[in-house]
Amino acid sequence: MIVPCYNEEESVELFYTELMKNDSFFHGENIELELLYVDDGSGDRTAEEVKKLIKKDNRVHLVSFSRNFGKEAAMYAGLENVKGDYVVLMDVDLQDPPSLLPEMISCMKQGYDSVATRRVSRKGEPPIRSFFARIFYRLMKKISKTEMMDGARDYRLMTRQMVDAILSMQEYNRFTKGIFGWVGFRTKWLEYENIERAKGETKWSFWKLLVYSIEGITAFSTVPLLLASVLGVLFCLLAFVMILFVIIRKLIFGDPVSGWASQVCIMLLIGGVQFFCTGILGQYLAKTYMEVKKRPIYLVKEKI
Repeated sequence: MIVPCYNEEESVELFYTELMKNDSFFHGENIELELLYVDDGSGDRTAEEVKKLIKKDNRVHLVSFSRNFGKEAAMYAGLENVKGDYVVLMDVDLQDPPSLLPEMISCMKQGYDSVATRRVSRKGEPPIRSFFARIFYRLMKKISKTEMMDGARDYRLMTRQMVDAILSMQEYNRFTKGIFGWVGFRTKWLEYENIERAKGETKWSFWKLLVYSIEGITAFSTVPLLLASVLGVLFCLLAFVMILFVIIRKLIFGDPVSGWASQVCIMLLIGGVQFFCTGILGQYLAKTYMEVKKRPIYLVKEKI
């Protein structure tokens, strides 16, 4: 079990207590448990709280980063450091209910390579955030060949084969929801109602989610680049037609073209489209720049 944490000192023991309610099930199924907390450079006592659990349960482990590298890096570090035949990713805030684990394990016995979860409601979330989240998933269905399920969580149980496939994708700019879909494998989806955090506040602001969505679009679709090319061609054609119109109007009617206001509006429109297309190219160039530098995805400060 991989549990990424960032400033979650209040949730560490709560999560462990809730998870251990399934302990009798694990023993009954002869499941040997390894619980790995990944401390993503927390500024509070998250690591110390995990160390308290380690003292009383040798199944608990800790990987602590040198600084905050982000949840994507934390999940990747977890996948690299666990040894189980089956691996599950879970959030420490209890929005991923441990009570689903018996059902997930039961589904794996039916021959699935992965059991994933999705929320069927977004109760408790700000309406504007929910609206844009739905827009994002609808957009990705149209512009990407990779399957991304609306409401999908990172809460997922996987076979070792699928984990190894994910680890083989060592890209620096990671969007795990897309990677899950890209590697494929037979997946069973479990649905549940949204559950609010047990403690603390979400670390995902609207701006961070917007940046993360752009990460997903550029990682799993080249349609924005095609859009920039199409806009360029359309504006070239429009300009050519307008030039012909002006010439014919002058030759036939002898009417000079006037109206500086309309001209300024057209210039601003075309300039805006040019900057928009340049921005699209810049995003892809920035991702390429980060990839070719070959920096490590994370750095470990402490491992227990």
